[in-house]
Amino acid sequence: MTKKRKHQEDFQKVKFKVGKKKPKLENATDTTFKTKAIQIPEQLKEDGVLPTQNRKLNIKDLLSQMHHYSPGVKHNALLGLKDLLSQYPFVIDAHLSNIISEVAAVFTDKDSGVRGAAVHLLQFLASKIRAEQIAPFFPLVSAHLSSAMTHISEGIQEDSLKVLDVLLEAYPALLTDRSIILLKNFVELISHQQLSKRLKSREKLSWMLSVNPNRRVTSQQWRLNVLTRLKKFLQAVVDGSSEIEDEGLQEQKDSPHSVRNPICISWKVHANNQQHIQLFENGGLRPKINSSFRLRSLASVMDSAEKGLSSAENLKGFIEIIIPLLIECWIEASPAQSAPILGNLLESESQQLMQQVLSIIHLLWKLTKRHDETYKMELWLRMNYLVDFKHYFMRHFPYSLQETVKHKKKDSCKGNKYCMTSSNSVDHLLLNLTLCDIMVSLASTATLQMDSGWLDMIRKFVTDTLQDGSKLNSKQVNRLLGVTWRLMQIQQNKGATEPLIKAVYTLYQQRNLLFPVRTLLLKFFSRVYQKEDLRTQRIRSRSKVLSRWLAGLPQQLALLGLRNPELSNQLIDIIHSAASRSNKELLQSLQATAARIYDPLDGALVLLPAEAQRRLVQLVYFLPCLPASLLACLSRCCIMGRMSSELAATLIGILHMRSSFAGWKCQVQDNSVNDVDYFSFLFSTLIGFSREELTDLQGIRGKPHISQTQLSPVRLYLTDLDQFLHHWAVTEMICHSLSTIPSQSQCFDILQTGICKYLVGLVVIPDSTAGSVLCAINKLLDQACILSENLHKFLASCCYSLLYFLLTLDKEDAEHVQKRDMLWASCISALALLPRLLRLMLQSLQVSRICREELPVVAQLLRLLMQHGQLRSHMITNEFLVQQIIKDIMTLKSGEVQEQWLTDLHYCFNIYLASHPQGPGPINAVY
Repeated sequence: MTKKRKHQEDFQKVKFKVGKKKPKLENATDTTFKTKAIQIPEQLKEDGVLPTQNRKLNIKDLLSQMHHYSPGVKHNALLGLKDLLSQYPFVIDAHLSNIISEVAAVFTDKDSGVRGAAVHLLQFLASKIRAEQIAPFFPLVSAHLSSAMTHISEGIQEDSLKVLDVLLEAYPALLTDRSIILLKNFVELISHQQLSKRLKSREKLSWMLSVNPNRRVTSQQWRLNVLTRLKKFLQAVVDGSSEIEDEGLQEQKDSPHSVRNPICISWKVHANNQQHIQLFENGGLRPKINSSFRLRSLASVMDSAEKGLSSAENLKGFIEIIIPLLIECWIEASPAQSAPILGNLLESESQQLMQQVLSIIHLLWKLTKRHDETYKMELWLRMNYLVDFKHYFMRHFPYSLQETVKHKKKDSCKGNKYCMTSSNSVDHLLLNLTLCDIMVSLASTATLQMDSGWLDMIRKFVTDTLQDGSKLNSKQVNRLLGVTWRLMQIQQNKGATEPLIKAVYTLYQQRNLLFPVRTLLLKFFSRVYQKEDLRTQRIRSRSKVLSRWLAGLPQQLALLGLRNPELSNQLIDIIHSAASRSNKELLQSLQATAARIYDPLDGALVLLPAEAQRRLVQLVYFLPCLPASLLACLSRCCIMGRMSSELAATLIGILHMRSSFAGWKCQVQDNSVNDVDYFSFLFSTLIGFSREELTDLQGIRGKPHISQTQLSPVRLYLTDLDQFLHHWAVTEMICHSLSTIPSQSQCFDILQTGICKYLVGLVVIPDSTAGSVLCAINKLLDQACILSENLHKFLASCCYSLLYFLLTLDKEDAEHVQKRDMLWASCISALALLPRLLRLMLQSLQVSRICREELPVVAQLLRLLMQHGQLRSHMITNEFLVQQIIKDIMTLKSGEVQEQWLTDLHYCFNIYLASHPQGPGPINAVY
């Protein structure tokens, strides 16, 4: 029994003796270990890849804090991001996607401080990120913006407008790509949908203005804020459309498919077969292709939502929604019915709201013109909205700003308790002009009688404003002239248009007008003149005011000069356009003012830039008469170098076409250019210097301006290279004009008389003048021409002086070296054409009168003359003279060692002249 009990016991109790330690358990933990601290220095260093800001946070840390639940942490993260990105701009490109997504996500944050910091950060990023960089991520930004604009929280809606301002300023084109969604958001910000009770079907929804008393601002102020952004958005849409023309002075469409695409052609290049002009049957911006085959355009694949306001259907739908809401806003802001004493006076805030309403309608009207090729949209707008516009908009027209009453200090008012002061923050005139622009766009010639009542109100307002418009700015004048032009198109009879033109001319006569204002007025008058000139002669009724304006343009150009080159260019273009149409009043005024315009000292021709000079030179062709005084001014303009040589050549060509030597088959205007005056112009321009300038040159002595030799009575005045090249280019055109005169012998006699009268006897002559005279002689000389003895001697002296100057020219003198080829060719041609000229020059080489330093120059000249092929026969004829000169040189050099130049002279003489059978042997005669 005992053994059985022991076998059944699984756990036996261990008995411990008293005083003995308790044995350790098998699973006991040993707590006798020691610990040591582990230090890793790399953990204390900053991240070497990502830069950090002052709080030692990098871009990843800051972006991760954007998801924190605490508004303070998110606010600090946004501030830290701005600080980091301003210090390290390259981080933006590396983490652009994350930055954009995180910043856009907090547009709808509950905390206003976080949203404000996000707006500031977005504004900073907009200045650093280009449009093409942010374009891939802009749909996400636009989606968050739409979420913020349609959020239930009023604060988020208000801040969404600030985000919209930043995006409109930086990325207008990207924002307008999602125009349909954003336009619907604008509508929902100020209104809500309501089922129309008048409609039996519940398919169509109407919109009505909403009022939210929980906003921090009044309902009117909130609508003003929203409509201001809507106006900016629509302006961006209009600016992004290349087909929309400028407001105000925009061209009216002559036909639905009229296209003007000018081709720039350089006729000078084209005449030389260097420019190929290819004309297409269907050119322009909108080619008309008469083909049954059509390629599917990308626009046809897009649905109406993606097209946005570029779709006529979408635009018409948005107009149907927004116009009733805008009219409701206008009714709330317009003068109250119960206060007739106020009349049409408006408070500042009300006028701002009304201005935004009209601006939005005006922009929508501009967008409709893009789709209105057949004027269907214009008829639709008139049919649907003209009645409401007349009833609400024109009811209190014109509007003016109500003066605000402010309490002033006693010392400033001096006894008056209240003073009236006007606010300058709004422009009531622009409000009226925008309204006029909207209304006149709904009128036409066909509806003139029906609209005569309110059109007369607008016409009277425009006339009064123009007559008292000295303080108008360019924006107001642009809108004002646009309305004026539209009124003139609606009613085109002289009785209606003449008062409007007279009112514009009254404004034009005002002094100290701003340059943009003056430019707009010039464009307006130019368009009116061109429109009037397009009418047939039978129905044309010339406006007296317009004729008076045209007649005053040349005088304004003469007075303006260089003070405003841009305005001068505009005046020149208008004058040129009227002169080409043979406007009698303008041509008479241009004739009377021509002497001042073409004055060589301070006239517009020499003061304005090259392009303006070209247009002024072209005007010379249209002048009724070219008297001697004007030709003298034109000659001075050609030779003074204040316009290019190409332009001077053009002027000479124009004068030749006006002369009797142009070879016109039809009868030209009598006495336009007198023959004597024409020859005087050609000779004066050929000489290149006036009589007074030539007289002043006679007193100049010595180098570096004078080149002189003891064998010639003519000393050369060395001109500057630029002056020389300009004079030479003009000389070539003068020679061409002289060569086209039929009677060459008479022309040569006139030239010979002028040279003998004005140049022969002068001691100092410019090198360019001497070369030009020789060039002209070479061009005109023929067998029938007979030169006088005085001219022969003068030309011989000029030839030797020029040749001596060229032979003594220092090779390092780069300025005068470039003259060598032109002057040498002129001298050689003259000597080859006139054998007597060569003989006289050889006879003048009396070496006994010169110093020894000039002997090598004479020897070199003789050697070059003998070597020249054109002169060889003439040199053989004058062999005895050459032999005598060489003999005289040998006499002066007798008893000295023979130098190399003398040896070369002997060699050339033996080769070219001594071998000729005529005359005695040269070597024997010399030695």
